[in-house]
Amino acid sequence: MSELLLDRSRCSVAGTLAVVGEKWSLLVLREAFLGVRRFADFHRILGAPRAVLTDRLARLVAEGILRRVPYQDDGERQRHEYRLTRKGVDLYPTLVALMEWGDRYLAEDGDVPMELRHRDCGAPVHLTLTCEAGHTLDSARDVRPVSGGS
Repeated sequence: MSELLLDRSRCSVAGTLAVVGEKWSLLVLREAFLGVRRFADFHRILGAPRAVLTDRLARLVAEGILRRVPYQDDGERQRHEYRLTRKGVDLYPTLVALMEWGDRYLAEDGDVPMELRHRDCGAPVHLTLTCEAGHTLDSARDVRPVSGGS
């Protein structure tokens, strides 16, 4: 099928970008994957304006990517922390892909700011594209787009 005949009116890339494609949303997700849960910590680490951070967290909660969980420190009022949902955890490969691209094309002299390592054996983690038959794909040239799940 010609790429010109594919229906782009229901594009999954555009839909995903509408939900998480803004800089602060992706950075909130990065921090959530690194274990940050509380508003004050997101604010301190990211340096995002409070109103922007509040808006992005609310949007990620509304989209079901994060969930608010109440907590209360001794002598303090009840607050909420933000935890990844299953839907949020499923975005991890997306952030790993962005990180690997940045490491490859933006890191000077291969000096990457952070490595991901397998918790069990300590080996570096890399994202790979595979088909359902188990073949590893080397590039986009190994993929053929077809209409709707065919």
